[in-house]
Amino acid sequence: MSTRDRAPAPGRPGVDVPDRRGRTGLDAAGRGLARNPDVVVRDVEVTSYGWHVLRRTTFDHRRRDGRWTTEQRETYDRGDGATVLLHDPVRRTVLLTRQFRYPAYVNGHPDGMLVETAAGLLDGEDPETAVRREAEEETGVVVGPLTHVLDAYTSPGSVTERVRFFAAPYTAADRTGAGGGLAEDGEDIEVLELPFTEALAMARDGRITDAKTILLLQWAALDGPFAPAAARPVGPGRAARPSPGDRAAPGTPPG
Repeated sequence: MSTRDRAPAPGRPGVDVPDRRGRTGLDAAGRGLARNPDVVVRDVEVTSYGWHVLRRTTFDHRRRDGRWTTEQRETYDRGDGATVLLHDPVRRTVLLTRQFRYPAYVNGHPDGMLVETAAGLLDGEDPETAVRREAEEETGVVVGPLTHVLDAYTSPGSVTERVRFFAAPYTAADRTGAGGGLAEDGEDIEVLELPFTEALAMARDGRITDAKTILLLQWAALDGPFAPAAARPVGPGRAARPSPGDRAAPGTPPG
């Protein structure tokens, strides 16, 4: 009997037998959770096991009035991610990317070309290592010191992903490569260096619609490298000293 004539191994791919990525036990995620006494997970089904995993979970939920209800939720598990805002505080620029995003295109974006901060999935790495890798692949920048800004769930109603947000300074000398992403991963990324004021205006007028990018640009304007010096905390009872990028010409509004 030839290999192609053999019957497939019994079992559920990704659950009892390996799927095409060699994974099993994909239905185990969520079982046994006990951090919230008002939620009891009853069953977890794997409904799709492509590159990422879609699950349908049945759980009991005790509502605020004390009643218990049985509910179902579908969750899309693509792993966690990290993103970084690359900024030059002296030249007052930021380094962003532009690439085609089909989900945005099919949901109303005019051409699907989104302007974003460099980002990617952790793929088993720690967030700092992963975001350095993504920044170098996408923008050609070798990242130096990182500032952790925040962590956020960007679509908590259905997607499990938690994104780690970072910021890092760069100079022209740090751009050691062309960027553009990895061709073998199907990436075709344009690198954009923009004045910070222009990037912030793009977030305000809708030219930038990517949530992670908007969050980091707003942080940079309010509390980060482009915030007014008097509003930038540096320690208990101490005022921040303005950086060279903060010294605007007389009569120039802050960026």
